[in-house]
Amino acid sequence: MGSTVSGPFCGRLLADFGAEVIKVEPPSGDPVRQMGRRSRGRSLYAASILRNKHLISVDLRTPAGQDVIKRLAKASDVIVENFRPGKLEEWNLGYDAVSEVNRGIILVRISGYGQTGPYRHRPGYGVTSEAVGGLREITGEPDRPPSRVSISLTDCITGLYAAFGAVMALFSRTRTGRGQVVDAALYEGAFSLMEPHVPAFAELGSVPTRTGSRLPNSTPNNLYPTADGDFIHITAGNNATFERLAACMDAPELAVDERFRTPTARSRHEDDIDDIVGDWTSGNSLADLECKLESSAVPAARIFTLRDIFRDEHYKARDMLLELPDDVLGKVTLPGVVPVLSETRGAVRWAGREVGVDTRDVLERVAEFEPGEIDALVRQETVYQA
Repeated sequence: MGSTVSGPFCGRLLADFGAEVIKVEPPSGDPVRQMGRRSRGRSLYAASILRNKHLISVDLRTPAGQDVIKRLAKASDVIVENFRPGKLEEWNLGYDAVSEVNRGIILVRISGYGQTGPYRHRPGYGVTSEAVGGLREITGEPDRPPSRVSISLTDCITGLYAAFGAVMALFSRTRTGRGQVVDAALYEGAFSLMEPHVPAFAELGSVPTRTGSRLPNSTPNNLYPTADGDFIHITAGNNATFERLAACMDAPELAVDERFRTPTARSRHEDDIDDIVGDWTSGNSLADLECKLESSAVPAARIFTLRDIFRDEHYKARDMLLELPDDVLGKVTLPGVVPVLSETRGAVRWAGREVGVDTRDVLERVAEFEPGEIDALVRQETVYQA
């Protein structure tokens, strides 16, 4: 029953690895269908995030719709939702209610600020929770306001944690036979990535802020200009890699320079080493730099655009771009399955489809409704079928 990004992303991850995921939407469709670019009336974002899912439409605000959910819950392992805390309880679909019909049910709850605490009733959105979690303050250029990544980053991070929590709860259930609640908060998903800065503030009082493309205390680790007007990111923070970079630059003396001899020393003189590396990259084309750095085993990369990705051989070899048939578009390209498992690989079996396309099948097959019952629910607009 997840909506927009975090809940559907959690469900998409589970579906990619073989879970039968039943996506519940209102007749108007999930808001994610209005996000991103469209082609011929089709939401391209929805084609991916709703992939592998059986799509049903139920009016959760009605007692009859709530009964439909309980009958589905009886036959299910996990419920995923990301309504504001308390909404499920208003609908008589909280954990106590669904666990009455299924002792082993796992309820994954995604919200802005969690199910407890003084912020729990605040409306939560990924980007605002990212601000509360500290991530926005360290993103962007130091002389400009905080920036953002132009995707729903924190929703995806928290959806990933939610899927991980669901799997851990399922693993626990094999020992206890009991379900439980997974409480995943958007702001905590963002905050969890602040790991290196938390003990540093507690111990030293240091407040991290924006550093642009540079990674503090890991030097050199920055974006450098090339002779042909492009950029390349080079990271050589440890001594062995820095020695290889210095040799690649025909400047082996840098590795024994007291300013740069250790990672700590380089971090104290990061402006100096960045200037030296930048002067070197500015005298070479991007293609030449890629060849030199790769041959020297120095981690480096151009900044890939999607155009680069679509023509990249490694992406193709790793099945990271998948072409799927689509009833409207003919075919649609979706990102591949992550991670790659050696024995139980995930797969994308179909792209996201229309609202309510599987309503009748799911209610008959999973919730054991009789055809006449479904007809009645359709007439009273409790459910919608495409």
